[in-house]
Amino acid sequence: MAEEAAAGEEGGGAAGKGVMVVGIDDSEHSYYALEWTLQHFFVPGQPQPYRLVVVTAKPPASSVIGIAGASTAELLPTVEVDLKRTSARVIDKAKQLCSQTQVVDVSYEVYEGDARNVLCDAVERHHAEMLVVGSHGYGALKRAVLGSVSDYCSHHAHCSVMIVKRPKHKKTEHVFLSKKIELAS
Repeated sequence: MAEEAAAGEEGGGAAGKGVMVVGIDDSEHSYYALEWTLQHFFVPGQPQPYRLVVVTAKPPASSVIGIAGASTAELLPTVEVDLKRTSARVIDKAKQLCSQTQVVDVSYEVYEGDARNVLCDAVERHHAEMLVVGSHGYGALKRAVLGSVSDYCSHHAHCSVMIVKRPKHKKTEHVFLSKKIELAS
C-alpha cells in the first residue's frame, strides 16, 4: 500500500536511466546517507545518472504498541496518527534535501511494514540497480538483538547495496590538536 508515490514510472528508469532506491527513516544516519548519495551521484548541473526513489517504511501501529492488554485498542488510532506524521516528516525532509541538490527525476514512497521487507520489495518493484541505506553503527550484539536493516538488505536485495556510514569524530585528533596548540603558545 503506497501512501505516497510521486511522478515517475515504475519498473525501470526513464530514458534508459537505472533506478537507485534510497531507504530512509527518522534518523540522522539515514539523512546522512541520503545527503552523501545526493552529493556523490546527483551533482547539480550534471546529467542525473539514476532515477531516484526515496522510500520510507511506516511500521503498523499494532507492532509499535505490542501486547499491552485491553486498553490497547484505544491507543491504536493515536499511534497511527503519530506514525503517519513521522512518515510525512521524513518525506518532507527528503524532499527538502533533494530540492537543494536540484534532483528532478525523483519519487517518494511510504509503505507500511517492516523496513527490511519494504526496501527489498521496492528494489523488486522498481527493478533497481542500487539500494542505498544508512548504518547506525551498532556492534554485533546490538545488531543481533535489534536486527539490522542494512545487513538484511545486503543479503536479500536483488541489486547492489551501498551502506553509508556516518564518520565518527576521533577524540584523539582533538587531543592531539589541543596539545599542539598548547606547545605553540
